Order: sequence, then structure tokens, then C-alpha cells
Amino acid sequence: MRVLTWNLWWRFGPWEERRKAIRTVLNDLQPDVIGLQEVWACGGENLAEWLASHLDMHWTWAPSRAPQRWQRRIGDSTIGIGNAVPSRWPIVEHDVAQLPARRGDDDGRLALYAGIETPTHQVPFFTTHLSSAIDASAIRCQQVAVLAQFVATHRHGTGFPPIVTGDFNAFPDSDEVRQFGGYKTSPAAPGQVFLDAWEYADPGQPSATWNAANPYVAAGFEPSARIDYIHTGPPGQKGLGSVASVRRVGDEPVDGVWPSDHAAVLAHLRRPSEQ
Repeated sequence: MRVLTWNLWWRFGPWEERRKAIRTVLNDLQPDVIGLQEVWACGGENLAEWLASHLDMHWTWAPSRAPQRWQRRIGDSTIGIGNAVPSRWPIVEHDVAQLPARRGDDDGRLALYAGIETPTHQVPFFTTHLSSAIDASAIRCQQVAVLAQFVATHRHGTGFPPIVTGDFNAFPDSDEVRQFGGYKTSPAAPGQVFLDAWEYADPGQPSATWNAANPYVAAGFEPSARIDYIHTGPPGQKGLGSVASVRRVGDEPVDGVWPSDHAAVLAHLRRPSEQ
């Protein structure tokens, strides 16, 4: 199973050219399930729906409860923002968890669950987008606690481990990422552990998903960092759902257009036929 996570940079920059570049990357990679963040919706059109229609995928999405702070940044109050999940297989159930915010700083962060019916297992799949302020580690710790409980609610009834994707806006050694993983410190939900797919990667390969080589990132003079993740629960029987490979993708221009300010992460997880 090819799983991808990607923050699509909403409607910032040359969004019409960028969405074509995003489609090209996804069409070339052919992922089976995708976790998307900063998905726009406007006038009955939705970026996730547009991508899913071109990729022949099912999809679901959850809009932000508080898009106003986003809308003020581009001066357009008609554009929504949210998370989405396109899937090669049917999405048989979905749910949303609202994440906490600092007082006066609510921009509607959430987690989206999609129960995906593959030919062999139902896969509990999640995508999320945590607060982005540099000094917001404390609220991100609260957010991963809610996220972990949300996963615990929906992870049962299948042998396939849960998959949690998203833009955590946090370094791998941060309190919030370590807390969510639960194997380098106490877990966010008792007894629940998640493995960072990147720990299966070749240590020499480029890992920064927030990369100063990208002009959209370079404009902010921030350091490069890995802040986008695919987390998986411990493998099931015979390695079910374990990570076979992982790499950074969507990390270069397409016909001169950078698809997003974030690079994507693509992981190959083992299904029964691949064990």
C-alpha cells in the first residue's frame, strides 16, 4: 500500500498552476491513500475532489471550523480550508476531531478519520494539521493528546495498524512528536504507540519537508526541517502494515512550478500479498 502525506499550501501563491503540478506529481506516483492538509474549497469546487476526479479515487474532507484567520491572509472570505483523504478504495466511514487552540489564536485545526475498505482489511487512516507557531509546542502537545485518543476510538476491529499522516509543524525530537510516538517518552494515550515511518529510511537520503531549497520556504529565512509525518501502529501479524520503504517526494519544480511550500512523504506499507 502506497501512502502519501502532503500539505498543499492552500490558495497561496500561483495556486492554479500549482494544483496542476500537484496533480502531475500524484499521477506519477499513483499512491493508494493520501492524507492532505490545507485543502481549499470555493464556490462548490474542492481541491481534493478535483484531484480525486483526475486520479479516479474516492475522497472525503473536513472543513476548518474557523477559517477566518486564513481568509484574512489572502483577503478573501469565500475560501474554505480543511483536511482531506483521497483513497483508491471506498471510504466506508469517517469522523472528525476538533483540536484545541490557544486562547485568541483558533484557526480551526482538526483531525480527520477515514475507514478505508481494502480488498483484505479495513484500514484506519487519519490525517491532521497541528498549530504552526514556532512557540506553540505546548498547544501541539495538547493537540496530539486529543489526536491519540481519537485514533484509539477508531483503531479497533481490524488487523491493520492505524496510519496517521500530517503536518505536525514540529521537529522529530520535539516534545509533541515524541509524546505522540509514545516509545521515547510516555504515550499520549495509554498503551498506544506509533512508529515514525522515516526511521525506516536510508539515513543519507534528504528528509526535510520544510526545505529552504524551495523558494516559498526560502522567502521566510527559516531553517530546513522535517515536519511532515507518516506514523503507523506496530505491525500486525507477519508484518502487516509495516514500512517497506519511505522517501521524500514532490520536492522539485514541475515545468518550473513548485507544487507546494512543503514536500510530501511517500511510504510503502506491506499488505498481505507482500508479507
